[in-house]
Amino acid sequence: MISIKKYAAIDIGSNAMRLLITNIVEQKDKETQFNKSALIRVPIRLGQDAFTVGEISDENIDRMVDAMKAFKLLMKVYKVEKYKACATSAMREAYNGKEVTQIIKDQCDIDIDIIDGKIEATIIASSDLHSFLKTDQTYLYVDVGGGSTEFSLFADGKMVTSKSFKIGTVRLLNNMVTDIVWEEIEKWIRTQTEPYENVILIGSGGNINKLFKLSGKMQDKPLSYLYLNAQYQYLSSLTYEQRIAELALNTDRADVIIPATRVYLNAMKWSGARQLYVPKIGLADGIVKAMYQGTL
Repeated sequence: MISIKKYAAIDIGSNAMRLLITNIVEQKDKETQFNKSALIRVPIRLGQDAFTVGEISDENIDRMVDAMKAFKLLMKVYKVEKYKACATSAMREAYNGKEVTQIIKDQCDIDIDIIDGKIEATIIASSDLHSFLKTDQTYLYVDVGGGSTEFSLFADGKMVTSKSFKIGTVRLLNNMVTDIVWEEIEKWIRTQTEPYENVILIGSGGNINKLFKLSGKMQDKPLSYLYLNAQYQYLSSLTYEQRIAELALNTDRADVIIPATRVYLNAMKWSGARQLYVPKIGLADGIVKAMYQGTL
């Protein structure tokens, strides 16, 4: 007997909003499958408002409302039976964040949970991440967003510690990350990884997924520090327009991909990791899993 459920997750990030629709396939005596049915990404850069002015602008509130109405209709068409909407760094920090969630509730009939960095890291960890973890290896998991970056250390197949820092691509683009923040991250990574040998990095987020895609590698193969550093130098040598024209990057990806790469490179350097794996996971996947497991 096969049972199929349709769940959806809405991830309201600092650089973009995403709707993920997933088919959950249950079979007796078999592991439950989570099959991606559709992923829609809308480039509304809420972090540009939240981190520079401190509030979400009227224009972006209107765009959010339109996007949410579209998401609601798409979920209806796909016959989604359960969904959850989570907002991260930008909505956390905008002083009108709660007001915006009320507007969306009134106009779109969608409830939004504004989650903190720790919950964000926990949700991502409940995604398919564990299927990539070998019990005899040590991993530093790095999820770079627009407003914050979550670092989680895994050893013996379990999470040892995790921390969220206010460093993200939109903040870096706006020169809003001080040397002190970089120093705090370096100290935290070095301290946490020091007892372990041969740390492996796992990266998630739209930018590292794009970099991995550009590498042409098979999904189970890692990127090396040398490759990532060469890509960083190459991307930095191109103009914004060249990155769009020559690498077919989205307009809202072509600028943030460089600061994102810098975060991953530093994480590799400070942890001593030589390899970076990029499984196809993220907050939206984690939301679906957490809903299914009843933890969200």
